[in-house]
Amino acid sequence: MSTTVPGNEPLPRPSRPRVNWWLTALMAVLSLTVLVPLYFTAVTALKSPDQLGGSGFGLPEDIRWSNFSDAWRLTNFPSAMMNSALITVGAVVLTLLTNSLVAYAIARNMHRRFFKGLYYYFVSALFVPFPIIMLPVVKQTSLLGLDNQSGLILLYVVYGLAFNIFLYVGFLRSVPKELEEAARTDGAGTWTIFRRVIFPLLMPMNATVGILTCLWAWNDFLLPLVILSDPSAQTLPLAQYIFQSQFNTNYTVAFASYLMALAPVLLVYVFAQRWVISGVMRGSIK
Repeated sequence: MSTTVPGNEPLPRPSRPRVNWWLTALMAVLSLTVLVPLYFTAVTALKSPDQLGGSGFGLPEDIRWSNFSDAWRLTNFPSAMMNSALITVGAVVLTLLTNSLVAYAIARNMHRRFFKGLYYYFVSALFVPFPIIMLPVVKQTSLLGLDNQSGLILLYVVYGLAFNIFLYVGFLRSVPKELEEAARTDGAGTWTIFRRVIFPLLMPMNATVGILTCLWAWNDFLLPLVILSDPSAQTLPLAQYIFQSQFNTNYTVAFASYLMALAPVLLVYVFAQRWVISGVMRGSIK
């Protein structure tokens, strides 16, 4: 129905936005391709070595659940998982507390030359590949006695600073300064404003940074490999390297261990993905 306004012509009914079904179908197909590696991993983990012939996508003829128990035993899974969890939680907590604070100081002082230069200095670190600085970092952490889990946590915080500053500053530019001015009028100081006003407003971006840091620290192989000197402190990716030898690889047990390591972080990501997307979208708005 159309709405009639006295003395005027009837107003047309608002039209619904058209849906591009071809583009929608294409996006659906591309999204489904993400499931292919997961399917391949699952079916391989349930097979015996003699069933790995062919394309590799066929269902297992005889499900072999013992692959998971073998992976649990060979990788010392509880100890490796606790090491990964400790490093990941420490990296996430320190990253959220420190990077958001640095970004707040930069975002609110971008009109000053020093802070503007500091921002571009941090962002420029995104273009420095880690292998270029790997050897000096390994030597320095060894000299400082940081070739352990604490040093690894600090490195995750420092190396994530560049990208996190970029996200946080973009998000903070969309936060009205009037909120801080009102709090300052009520007698709040800078620390109080950040703790009670700014940090709660950063929750969508905190979720984004937290999940990205969690995925990175949990799945990373290179940094633990070159930093950790104590074999008992090895993380899950390092423990899973036991399945690769010079002449062969135990694919079935290896893929079972990959699924076991994937399960915790996958649950975390599925639970928090809406905050990740929301934080990235808000961070792109000035």
